[in-house]
Amino acid sequence: MLNDPLFFVVAAACLVVVVILAIGIGGFGRGGEFNRKHGNRLMRYRIAAQFVAILLILGFVALRRMGG
Repeated sequence: MLNDPLFFVVAAACLVVVVILAIGIGGFGRGGEFNRKHGNRLMRYRIAAQFVAILLILGFVALRRMGG
């Protein structure tokens, strides 16, 4: 698995989702101007990043099952 470059792409995509989520939760927790200005946009970015990460995970699993 560690020899597969797609594994690292999937891991990076998951890490991006976690980072966006952490920034969004941190901004929500503090409130203020940052949250009012960027809160909804960050959550939209998170949803898009999760969509890409899920597609990559499904592709990775499909390729592993086919023996690729």
